[in-house]
Amino acid sequence: MQIQDSLCIALDGSDREWILETATRLADHTSWLKIGLEAFIAHGPDLVSEVGDLGPKVFLDLKLHDIPATVEKAAANCAACGAAMFTVHAGGGRSMLEAAVAGARAGGSADRVRVLAVTVLTSLDGAALAELGIHQSPQDLVLDWADVARGAGVSGVVASAHEASALRTRCGSDFLIVTPGIRPGDAADDDQRRVVTPSEALAAGADVLVVGRPITRAPDPVEAARRILAEMSPGA
Repeated sequence: MQIQDSLCIALDGSDREWILETATRLADHTSWLKIGLEAFIAHGPDLVSEVGDLGPKVFLDLKLHDIPATVEKAAANCAACGAAMFTVHAGGGRSMLEAAVAGARAGGSADRVRVLAVTVLTSLDGAALAELGIHQSPQDLVLDWADVARGAGVSGVVASAHEASALRTRCGSDFLIVTPGIRPGDAADDDQRRVVTPSEALAAGADVLVVGRPITRAPDPVEAARRILAEMSPGA
């Protein structure tokens, strides 16, 4: 596996021209491009096809969370529009997660579409969870929700790299761990609270690192991507 298979660049924005221009510039430096809620609401399923035509696989990060019947149909649509991987909220429960997996199978092509369960957002820490009436630590909650997600048949989870090592031990080597909140040492944390560097995330057991603004909003996004890849490389 090449190191760029472990990098997902997040195309977070609303401007279609900027999204496609940025995706085109970075397509040779990553195997994954992420389209999130902001971009998808602005431009819809056609954007998934357009970005996918550039070469990298599309990670559609919509964090579906609704009753099982609705999520199953939405999941089928995610798969049908060309996403190779998409997200649902683990907090929706086992029945909803099972429905998402069924929808992905119904809407996908011959290649398997991966469903990822979002556990605890990297913008939430223990204090923020307590405000919501959740009195578990972020790691304990991530692990509990990951157990439910794995039992429901999803391919993996989205979680902070702070939980990646414990997740790998709990869920095994075949369970996909995708980690947002990745920041090189000289980057600002922005609205993320539980952040790590690329090398720390991979060492902890993460499979795919999601990096957005440190690359896409850099003065030279291509050079920024190269620096991230260099930091991810073994021995870096």
